[in-house]
Amino acid sequence: MNFDKEVDAAGLACPMPIVKTKKALASMASGQVLRVVATDPGSVADMAAFAEQTGNPLLHSGTEGERFVYFLRRA
Repeated sequence: MNFDKEVDAAGLACPMPIVKTKKALASMASGQVLRVVATDPGSVADMAAFAEQTGNPLLHSGTEGERFVYFLRRA
């Protein structure tokens, strides 16, 4: 999937993946796509909840090896 910006939150524990995601999305234009890479298993539920609460659609949630990868579209 194509993306406009990437956040590397690997090695960071809750709530830092969400904090970094929120900051990155704030600097993006509506419709742009953000790719987030994390290693915290808690990020799976956190990212889904964050997307629902903020209205930034979670386009994809998956894994690449031991990393969790998310794609969100800026609302």
